[in-house]
Amino acid sequence: MPRADFYLIAKPRFSEQPLLLVCELAKKAFAAQQPTLILTRDFPQAEALDELLWSFDEDAYIPHQLAGDDDDAHTAVLIAPPGVDTQARPLIINLREQCPQTYGDRVLEVVAADPAERDGSRVRWREYQRLGFEVSKFDM
Repeated sequence: MPRADFYLIAKPRFSEQPLLLVCELAKKAFAAQQPTLILTRDFPQAEALDELLWSFDEDAYIPHQLAGDDDDAHTAVLIAPPGVDTQARPLIINLREQCPQTYGDRVLEVVAADPAERDGSRVRWREYQRLGFEVSKFDM
């Protein structure tokens, strides 16, 4: 059964910069050798995440790139803005306002503290349940 885990941001460290949590999740996925696809809301968010993955932890190296290159299949973490098609991976980190169209074994939803974000996450929660996902929540 596929899983959808919702990470609700509450801690100041992540509420000030939500993409830090995405970097931490990508770091854990890479350490577990789990190919990861990060679906961003737009191209500027994809670029910001790309930059942050290089600098958020000076002791960490996470092979990553923006999707749409010939090396996509060999890159541990792909960052895909809307309009860039790529295959689903076992782990998807979803930053978009809708559920992914295709998915692997697990989807991680990163939800900012903003009330509007929380409302959208409730809609996605119900959609995952409808699709037969095991759904859980973690306060971060």
